[in-house]
Amino acid sequence: MSNNLIVGFSGNLSRPSSTRRFVETVTESLARQSGLSHAVFDIEDLGASLAAARSVADLDPAARKVVRTIIEAEALVIGSPTYKGSYTGLFKHVFDLLDPADLRGKPIVLTATGGGDRHSLVVEHQLRPLFAFFEAFVTPTAIYASGRDFIEGAPSPAIQGRVSQALNEASLLISARSISAAIAAE
Repeated sequence: MSNNLIVGFSGNLSRPSSTRRFVETVTESLARQSGLSHAVFDIEDLGASLAAARSVADLDPAARKVVRTIIEAEALVIGSPTYKGSYTGLFKHVFDLLDPADLRGKPIVLTATGGGDRHSLVVEHQLRPLFAFFEAFVTPTAIYASGRDFIEGAPSPAIQGRVSQALNEASLLISARSISAAIAAE
């Protein structure tokens, strides 16, 4: 089920956040390129019920709505700040609540931010395997950005090049998914 929405989800634990800003930028660009609407959420949007939840049913109604929007999205832009070489624990907890089939076949762009280049493999060694478990269609190009990759809050030309490449890949996946759904509906 799709709601013609590109959804960004950021694993940041506080606001304002450079990770959330980056996820917003990528999500807006993908939505514009795909002709779809967009929404962006982060851990804060799930509220206090997240920490104690053992299932989606344990979340408060507002948090359940966010999770439902993520599941029903046409595509996702996922981002996490890097803490000690990985994504945040509450970020992972959100995905632990999902059924393994919830993200099957969903196009996903992976992003991460961190303090330096030594964390750059977080997208390949942490995020990509997580979404492979869900059988999602993760774009081949993932984007890691450190503080030096932003100029006055905007991605540098090098990072923007990777973003453009990932957006083109995601657009192809979204189109293919749409065609497949249309054929299945006939």
